[in-house]
Amino acid sequence: MLAFPSNYSIGITSLGYQVIWATLAQRNDVDVKRLFTDLRERAHRKCDLFGLSLSWELDGPILLDLLEKEGIPIWSNQRKEEDPIVFGGGPVLTANPEPMAPFFDVILMGDGEELLPRFIDNLNATKNKTRLERLHSLTAIPGIYVPKFYEPEYDKSGTLLRISPIDPKIPEKVVKQTFLGNVLSHSTVITPDAAWPNIHMVEVVRSCPEMCRFCMASYLTLPFRTSSLNQGLIPAVEKGLKITNRIGLLGASVTQHPQFNELMEWLNQDKFDETRISVSSVRAGTITPDLSKILAKRGTKSITMAIESGSQKIRNIVNKKLNEDEIFNAAKNTYLGGLKGLKLYGMVGLPLENEEDIEKTADLLIRLKKQTSQLRFTLGVSTFVPKAHTPFQWYGIHKNADKRLKRLSKVLRPQGIEVRPESYKWSLIQALLSRGDRRLAPVIYAIRGSHNRLGEWKKAFNAAFNQELNKHFYPVNEPPPPPAWDEIIHDQWDTSKVLPWNHLEGPINKAKLIEHHLLLKT
Repeated sequence: MLAFPSNYSIGITSLGYQVIWATLAQRNDVDVKRLFTDLRERAHRKCDLFGLSLSWELDGPILLDLLEKEGIPIWSNQRKEEDPIVFGGGPVLTANPEPMAPFFDVILMGDGEELLPRFIDNLNATKNKTRLERLHSLTAIPGIYVPKFYEPEYDKSGTLLRISPIDPKIPEKVVKQTFLGNVLSHSTVITPDAAWPNIHMVEVVRSCPEMCRFCMASYLTLPFRTSSLNQGLIPAVEKGLKITNRIGLLGASVTQHPQFNELMEWLNQDKFDETRISVSSVRAGTITPDLSKILAKRGTKSITMAIESGSQKIRNIVNKKLNEDEIFNAAKNTYLGGLKGLKLYGMVGLPLENEEDIEKTADLLIRLKKQTSQLRFTLGVSTFVPKAHTPFQWYGIHKNADKRLKRLSKVLRPQGIEVRPESYKWSLIQALLSRGDRRLAPVIYAIRGSHNRLGEWKKAFNAAFNQELNKHFYPVNEPPPPPAWDEIIHDQWDTSKVLPWNHLEGPINKAKLIEHHLLLKT
C-alpha cells in the first residue's frame, strides 16, 4: 500500500508520489495499491508494506490516521511479525524524521530512483527471516534509516546528548542518497481529477545552484542537476503530448538549465501552437522578453519569481544573488513579452531583519507597480521557518513575524497589489516539527484526528512538557519532556548544540554549514 497524506486530487499532482508508484508498479515482484485520504484502491488480503511520501511537515500526523484506519499499529515497536513494514520518504523525512521516527519502521533518505529498488530487493532477499532480522539487514544499505536501531541519550536536565546506533555493526551516520543520472522524472499519470488538471509534468532541474541560506530545496538536494535536453526533456514532452496539450516544466530554478532557451525555442515551433506551457518559479535575471513572449504564446498568463525581500541587506544575508535592477528588468520584460501578471515570493522574519526592511519590501512592490502598472502583481509571503541541513537551522521564528505579515498586507493591498500571506500560527507548528526530536511523537499521537486545530497542538504540547500525557502515549520507557515551546520554535541555537538530526548527513556536512552560518557575522 502506497499512501499520500491528502486527497486524490492533491496526491496525484505530486510528481514524487507518481514516480514512486510507477517504480513499484513496474516491478513483477510488487503489487502496489494506492491510498489517499478520500480514496482507497482495493487492498490485498495481506499487506506486506505500507509506504508514505511526505513533502510537508504539517501532513505528517495524517500518517497516524491512515494507519489507524488500516488497522496497523501506530507505534513501530508494537508491530508484530504479521504486520506490514511501514516505510516513508520525501524531503521532510530526509531532513528531520525524528518527531515521526517512532511511527516508521524504515525511512528512505534521499532520491528514490536507486534507493527504492535496493530497498525492495533486500526485502525480497530476506522474506524468510524474522521482522527484526529483515530490518537489521536494511541498515547495511546506504541511505536507509531504521529508527529503532538508534537510541537518543539525554542528560539529567533533558538536553539531548547524542543519537547513537545500539549495535556497533550499524553505521553511526545515515547518509542521504543522491541520484546523479542525466534523465530526470516526468508524469506517469495524467488525469482531469488532479489539482492541475490534465497536465504532464516534466522535471527540468533538481536542486538549485543559488544556495539561499534558508532553502532546504537547495542545500538538502545538492548538487544541482539538469535533465538532458535530447535524452530527457524532449522525449518526456513528446510522450506527454500524445495524451494532453498541457505541459508543466518543474524545478526550483528551471530557467537555469543550460539549454533552457533551446528547449523553449523547440517549443516555439508552429506544430506546438495548441500546446499550453507552464513553468515553476524562475530566477529574475533569466526573464527576457523572448522568454515571456514564448510563454504568453503558449498560454501562460503570469510568471513567478522569488525575491525574498525588498531589502538588499536581507537579500545579501540570505545569499540571494539578486539586485534591484534585475527585479525591475524582470517586471519590464514580463510585460514586454505579453504576460499579464507577475507573482513574487517573499519572507518575513529572516535573520537580522528589522522593521525598516519590511518597509523596503513594501516600497519596492509599490515602485514596481508604478513602473509596470499594466501588470497584475501578487505577493506570496510567508514566515521564515528554520529547516534542517541549512545554514539557518540554528535560527528560530521571529516573534514579530505576524505583525510584519499584517503590515505588508495593510500597505500593499490599497495599492492594487494582491497579498497572499501564509498563516503565522501554522508556521509555528511547522517549526515545531522541523526542529523537534522524538519527544514530540507523543504530541503527534495525542492530536491524531484533530491535527488541523491549532489549539489541540498547543494543548498536547503543554501536556507533554508537563508530563501530564497518559502513560499509554508512551509504548516504551517515558523519555524526558520535550524542550520548551520557545526553545524549539523561537530561540537561536548555539552551533555547538546537538541537533536531533546529528546522526543524519546531507550533501553538506555540519562543519561546512557552520561556515555558511557564520558568514552572517562577518
